[in-house]
Amino acid sequence: MNKKTVLLADDDASIRIIVTRALEKADYNIKAYPNGAQLLETVQNGIGDIIITDVVMPDINGLDLIPKIHELRPDIPVIVISAQNTLSTAITAKTNGAIDCLAKPFDLKELIEIVDRNINIQKPAKQKLQDIDVIEQDTGLIGKSAAMQEIYRMIARLMGSDLSILIRGESGTGKEVIANAVHRFSPYKNGEFIAVNMAAIPHDLIESELFGHEKGAFTGAVNRKIGKFEQANKGSLFLDEIGDMPLSSQTRLLRVLQTGKFTRVGGNEEISTDIRIIAATHRNMEEMISQGKFREDLYYRLNVVTLKIPALKDRLTDIEDLSKYFINEKQSDKVISSEAFKALKQYHWPGNIRELKNVMDRLITLYPHKEIGADIILSEIDINQDNNVQKIEKNDSLPLSELVEQQLDIYFKAHAGELPSRGLYNRIMVEVEKPLIIKTLTATNGNQIKAAEVLGLNRNTLRKKITELGIDIIRK
Repeated sequence: MNKKTVLLADDDASIRIIVTRALEKADYNIKAYPNGAQLLETVQNGIGDIIITDVVMPDINGLDLIPKIHELRPDIPVIVISAQNTLSTAITAKTNGAIDCLAKPFDLKELIEIVDRNINIQKPAKQKLQDIDVIEQDTGLIGKSAAMQEIYRMIARLMGSDLSILIRGESGTGKEVIANAVHRFSPYKNGEFIAVNMAAIPHDLIESELFGHEKGAFTGAVNRKIGKFEQANKGSLFLDEIGDMPLSSQTRLLRVLQTGKFTRVGGNEEISTDIRIIAATHRNMEEMISQGKFREDLYYRLNVVTLKIPALKDRLTDIEDLSKYFINEKQSDKVISSEAFKALKQYHWPGNIRELKNVMDRLITLYPHKEIGADIILSEIDINQDNNVQKIEKNDSLPLSELVEQQLDIYFKAHAGELPSRGLYNRIMVEVEKPLIIKTLTATNGNQIKAAEVLGLNRNTLRKKITELGIDIIRK
């Protein structure tokens, strides 16, 4: 059987040597060139089964090279490798017909896996895209870290699809910004992008907000209201904090996703909808499903594709770019010193990008200095916050109420001036109630009658709570 041939264009001799050795070891023939012209000549001669090209080369931009390659050989797959680690690079590569885009330095095993998967597959159809140079400014997606590279690649891969997406990540990581970028580069980009925060809507009004209502449907419904599903028709509907949606509304949402049709609250007219659903959550959805708080069938409808957004502490190399972006956004001439950036990178950022933006806003508003030094940064953030948490955990002499108060202080600080989502009381009660019942059952060796007596609860009440909280009874 004849070996497949890989063509490589990169003006970096060390990259050519490393990639050549890896691909030869994977049983491929490889022809490597320092520029695009030599590569094109080889393609024109009908040689090669797959192409790997850098972006920056002495004679041509690798992204501009892709259409020239496909004029000669329309079906040959092209992989882009680049040190220009931005969303625009990934989107432009995909738009011009590349099958994938890897950021330097890349994993050789991953490169070989991509070659293996695609060497016998025809390239995807080229998609049109305008205003490539302003992608970062328009989307607000900032950062060149390895964690963000994977996000950029996923957005590029999703360009031609209408699959439902679940965005997962901590609060403040920019899930709505990601959702908006997915919408912009999707088949639904000409429609509206409508965002709804499930945690910000009273439960009894969620269905009215999503599906609208007819006049007189309930007390206070003095006029017909058009819901978010109708507003987002032919566009994208972003359901933020989907884990806060009540079960009754989950059932109706599932029915709409299954049938593509709904009725307004209090109405009989069946309305068809064609939208892209993008959901987001910071919750552990698998745990919610096991506790009966979220429908498993709805979860799988929403979670066709998962985008996992990194916390800011996992992408500290992006802090400089993000800080400069927020400063420029305010049209400020503030400059942050290198020592100040070092201080920013020592903090663990519990409030993520939202907290960083708030810090930048305070620096711009409160300090007249043009250059922001490390001393100012240290006055604004508590780098030793992690150590403070450890001190609380070790201090067993404090009353329980003071320990709880200190933990709540940390919780509220983590929201960086924002209020927590609705339902805080019940969430805190669950956090306290579950370990209390577990410890009591452990102390009574799983005896529920004794545990109920210790807790001062009715035995049936205790049984109900054990079921609701998903507590396993373990007897020694």
